Amino acid sequence: MLDLKWIREHPDALDSALAKRGAPPLSAEILDLDRRHRELTQALQTDQAARNETAKAIGQAKARGENADDRIAAMGDLKQRIQAAEEGERALAAELQELLAGIPNLPADDVPVGPDESANVELRTVGEKPAFDFAPKEHYELGEALGLMDFEAASRMSGARFVVLRGALARLERALANFMLDLHTGEFGYQETQPPTLVRDHALFGTGQLPKFADQQFVTGDGLTLIPTAEVPLTNMVREQILAEDDLPRRYTALTPCYRSEAGAAGRDTRGMLRQHQFYKVELVSITAPEQSAAEHERMLGCAEAVLKRLGIPYRVVVLSTGDMGFGATKTYDIEAWLPGQNAYREISSCSNCGDFQARRMNARYRPATGKGTRYLHSLNGSGLAVGRTLIAVLENYQQADGSIRIPEALHSYTGGMTHIPAP
Repeated sequence: MLDLKWIREHPDALDSALAKRGAPPLSAEILDLDRRHRELTQALQTDQAARNETAKAIGQAKARGENADDRIAAMGDLKQRIQAAEEGERALAAELQELLAGIPNLPADDVPVGPDESANVELRTVGEKPAFDFAPKEHYELGEALGLMDFEAASRMSGARFVVLRGALARLERALANFMLDLHTGEFGYQETQPPTLVRDHALFGTGQLPKFADQQFVTGDGLTLIPTAEVPLTNMVREQILAEDDLPRRYTALTPCYRSEAGAAGRDTRGMLRQHQFYKVELVSITAPEQSAAEHERMLGCAEAVLKRLGIPYRVVVLSTGDMGFGATKTYDIEAWLPGQNAYREISSCSNCGDFQARRMNARYRPATGKGTRYLHSLNGSGLAVGRTLIAVLENYQQADGSIRIPEALHSYTGGMTHIPAP
C-alpha cells in the first residue's frame, strides 16, 4: 500500500508511475476523497466538542435550577449531526481505503517501461544448452513413457491440471526439494520454516493477493484460504511487529505445497506439469531495513541462480518490465530455465523487491538503532525454486536417446545413489 501523505505531496509522480504500469491516473480521485474525508472528520470533531460543551452547560444549568430546554434541544440536533457524520466518515474512510488497496506498487526507476513481457530485458544467459543427436522430447512425453507421470489418474480424482508422480520421479522431486532446502539453509543463511498453508484474508491482503486476486484463490468453507505461495505466511511472520534494526535482515525459507486456480490461464500450458493447481515450491523471503533491500534483492537472485548452476541447467535472467511486473513488486527478476523439449526458456523463479508496500499493509516496522520512532520494513520474496518446474528442467536437459534420464551429480546423495532413471 502506498503512503497517503506521499500521494498528497506527489500526485503527479503517482500518476506518472501508474502510467508506466498501463494504469489510469488516480491522484485526483484519491485527493478528492481524502479532502472530503478530512473535512468531514474536522466537522465531526467540532460537533463532538460542541456536544461536550453543551452537556457541561446543561449540567451546570440544572445545578443552578435554571431551565435547560434550549440546550437540551441543541444537544438533540448535535447528536443527530454527529451520528450522520460518523456514518459518512466511516463510508468515506472505507472508500478511500478500498481505492488505496487497489493501487499497485510503484516501479523502481531502473525498471524497463513497457506494456507486457515483450519489454522485458535479458540481463545474462548462463550455461551451455545441451546438444542432442535426436529430437528432444517434452517432459510429459518422457514421464508418461517411463510410466511414472500419470495425468489420467490425477484427472479421475481431481480434474485437469493435476498429476500423480510415482517411483523414481516422485523420489527425484523429493530429492530436488531437499537439495534446495539444504543449500539455502546451509550455505545462504536462510532459516528453514514450516508455516501454515491455510491463512486468513488479512494475511493475503498483507502480501497483496487480496483484494485484487481473489478469483485466483482456493477458499475453504470456514474462512481460510490455501496459500498460493509460502510468501504469504513467511512475510506475515513480521505482521504487526516492531523489530530491532540489529535483528535485520531476517531470511526465511520453506518448502510448501502451493495452490492456484490459474484463473485466466485457459488454453495455456494445458499439457504437462508447467501450470498446475497444486505444486511444491521452495520459497525465499527476506525482511530488511530500507537501505539493505536493493543489495538483498541481488543476493536473493544469486541464491536462486545457485540451484540451477549446481544442477547444470542452462538459464537466463531477465528484468521484468512495468507491464509484466507483479502487483506488489517495485522490481522483479525472473530466472528462466532452458527446456529443450519446448526449445524455449520458461520461468522457474521470480525474485521481487516489494519495498515497504507489503509492510504498510501488515503494519510491520522496525526501530532504527539511532534516532527516534519507527520505520516500515522492506520485504522481498523469490522462488528458490519451483520444484515441479525444476523437475521438468532436469528431465528435458538430462534425457537420453533411449528415454532414460541421467540424474545431476548434485542430487546423487539425495536419491540414495541413484544416478539415472532407466529407460522404459
